[in-house]
Amino acid sequence: MNNKILISTHKNYIFPKNTLYVPIQVGKVKSSQYIDAIGDDTDINISTKNNNFCELTALYWAWQNDFFKDSDFCGLVHYRRYFKGSSGEKINGMMILGEDEIINYLKRYDILLPKKRRYYIETVISHYSNAHYQKDILLTRTILEQQASDYLAAFDEVMQSRSLHLFNMFIMSPKYFYAYMDWLFPILFALEERIDTESYDSYQKRVFGYIAERLFNVWLLKNDLRIKCLGVNHLEGENYILKAWCLIMRKNSAQLSK
Repeated sequence: MNNKILISTHKNYIFPKNTLYVPIQVGKVKSSQYIDAIGDDTDINISTKNNNFCELTALYWAWQNDFFKDSDFCGLVHYRRYFKGSSGEKINGMMILGEDEIINYLKRYDILLPKKRRYYIETVISHYSNAHYQKDILLTRTILEQQASDYLAAFDEVMQSRSLHLFNMFIMSPKYFYAYMDWLFPILFALEERIDTESYDSYQKRVFGYIAERLFNVWLLKNDLRIKCLGVNHLEGENYILKAWCLIMRKNSAQLSK
């Protein structure tokens, strides 16, 4: 088997030693840092767009250059975020998902995803509107209506829900991966033509990564895939107080900018 899970990274870090997990340096074309890993800047790529597309530059590279063509399953994780497992390798004292576990899960499920984040006091669209620029998510619906109107009902349902799979992390078969990429990137590129990010700060410039997280949930709902939700190991932990404070500040900034 030639199964591969890409690890999106922009810096040197502790990576798994087994060959299942493959680090890829994102935004490499603009980086001065050397990482002993494959880069998203070879062959067909959008490495220059990493500031706006985040880890999606790794997915675009894998999609366009058939990186997963010989795999039974494929996926994406982050240098500091991995799916929790019980038989894989330990990193920073945390066990990550192993290949045998993945194979067993995929006998019963179509896709492995992070457990949903729940928004107890707001909907997905109100959360996006408060943390980012509302006009961008509304424009996403307009583009969807023009390019994939059969997904509108799923989009509206996701937007009014109160939970979301985040991080653009997944493990699934190449068949589903290629189908998702074929659907996702035309929408994002159409959005890119109509969203001017010049005045956005470095956080808001990552707009297409954030919108892709929402669109992934739309695609999943519409295609009715069998989903297995897994916990995520955050190798550096999560500072919930800092996250809450940043959310408040972003809400204030977004409200002032609407």
